[in-house]
Amino acid sequence: MNTWIEQLEQVQTEAETALAGAQNTPATEQWHADYLGRKGKLTALLRGLGQLSPSERPLVGRQANQVKELLEGALAARQAAIAAEELQRSLAAEGIDVTLPGRRPLLGKLHPTHQAMREMVDILKQMGFQVFDSPEVESDEYNFGLLNFPPDHPAREMQDTFFTTTPNLILRTHTSPGQIHAMRRYAPEPIRVILPGKCFRNEDVTARSEMMFYQIEGLAVGRKITFSDLKGTLLNFANQMYGEGRQIRFRKSYFPFTEPSVEVDVDCILCGGAGCRLCKQTGWLEILGAGMVHPVVLQNGGYDPALFSGFAFGMGIERQAMLKRGIDDIRLFYSNDTRFLARV
Repeated sequence: MNTWIEQLEQVQTEAETALAGAQNTPATEQWHADYLGRKGKLTALLRGLGQLSPSERPLVGRQANQVKELLEGALAARQAAIAAEELQRSLAAEGIDVTLPGRRPLLGKLHPTHQAMREMVDILKQMGFQVFDSPEVESDEYNFGLLNFPPDHPAREMQDTFFTTTPNLILRTHTSPGQIHAMRRYAPEPIRVILPGKCFRNEDVTARSEMMFYQIEGLAVGRKITFSDLKGTLLNFANQMYGEGRQIRFRKSYFPFTEPSVEVDVDCILCGGAGCRLCKQTGWLEILGAGMVHPVVLQNGGYDPALFSGFAFGMGIERQAMLKRGIDDIRLFYSNDTRFLARV
């Protein structure tokens, strides 16, 4: 037994001397392999304990465990000391100048869709419009029926709809249902409201279309509102949104909830009407749809069409941002590409 104790003490002394000479982390790792690893000297010695008698084995085993714990503790302390020394040497080599100013943190900013929305809302507020919130989940009646879309009307096919599991409850396909909500709240008083928000259509995602997008709806109802009022409002909007001196043109169109209905173009902000890639050589950019509120819609909103008239317009917010900033792919808005978001 004395021989085993002497061998343990010899291994302990040798290991402590070798550990004191380790000057870096790789050296301590090699030391661990030499003494405490699977093929280390102390491990090899412990494997031979089975040769001892049953009475000697507990005493020698206790001594061996004490030596192992002592060496493991010494290794941890040496590694910590070496790590601290290496850190100090690294810091000294880098030559940190504590007087230098710190790095500015990266700041977030508004999403380009919301930048455009705020700009458009601010312009329309200056013209007396107030923001009116309406729900994103609508009944079929509000989204279609009250806007003069009878059941099985062909115009319903223009807006592929997301249906919910609740009968007759859908995700709104446009912001126009908000017209009915606003009119029914304020009728028979004159109103001027805008309704910004999300819309949803079950469409293929392409460079020109998304399943989820933002629109802003405008509605004005009063006793003497004419088509000239609509034209003046949209011309003022175009000049503030795209720059002074803009021209607009009206093209006849069809929407069930307005009569007459028009598509509105602005002269190309890039080429000034001469023709370029942005306007596809036409000199014009389509910006929105509009028209005079249909008498049926006025009546559904609580206004007498014999006494009241009104105009409405609607436009895609992403489209306005794309035209103004020269963006040619709507998918970039919601792809979370930080390069795009940082650029716009």
